[in-house]
Amino acid sequence: MAPIISMKGVIKRFGQFQALRGIDLEVTEGEVLCIIGPSGSGKSTLIRCINLLETYEVGAVVVDGILVQEDQSLQAVRREVGMVFQSFNLFPHLSVLRNVMLAPMRVRGLTMLEAQKRALELLNRVGITEQADKYPAQLSGGQQQRVAIARALAMEPKVLLFDEPTSALDPEMVGEVLDVMRSLAQTGVTMIVVTHEMGFARQVGDRVLFMDGGLIVETGTPEKIFDAPQEERTRNFLKAILQH
Repeated sequence: MAPIISMKGVIKRFGQFQALRGIDLEVTEGEVLCIIGPSGSGKSTLIRCINLLETYEVGAVVVDGILVQEDQSLQAVRREVGMVFQSFNLFPHLSVLRNVMLAPMRVRGLTMLEAQKRALELLNRVGITEQADKYPAQLSGGQQQRVAIARALAMEPKVLLFDEPTSALDPEMVGEVLDVMRSLAQTGVTMIVVTHEMGFARQVGDRVLFMDGGLIVETGTPEKIFDAPQEERTRNFLKAILQH
């Protein structure tokens, strides 16, 4: 079966700094891939190259058979790839309901009634139906992130990208967002999650990928990465993280 995401030899530079140094990666449909590693290792840059929020200089990224590049194919790719950011990125002037309705109406061509029905179903799924008429500023960080997840799901994407979705949250709100993501993982949607939550990566990931210095250092099952890492850099990182 062809992978739903394929990256071959991807290099990304910011000026003189090489953020990605030749990334080769394949993700199969329905897989939950968790990406871990120190800050500045290239984790967020990697997933932002999948939907071209960052343009890569060398290599190729293919999503569901479509080469990701700056032309007409980009819109096709972004229709199939939902993204949840660490900073929510909700429209402050729109209600929760309207935030979730907007893209399906504009991009998928749903009527207002169709979009409203889908939005309410998704808000129910992430457990915040009662907040539908509020505005983002009236919600907690955890609630805003759940709205952001509902908004990404509203486009019925084939792939969901999560860029450290809990890093901007107060500790007591992290659990509610991770619970929503756990339930999503069981639905068979392809998920790539950049995360500092090692417990989540261990429990929910089908595969864990450790990055450092713009390279994929090691990848394998959660058991392999957390219990028997092969690379010294992986061992040192996990030792430092898991001691806290």
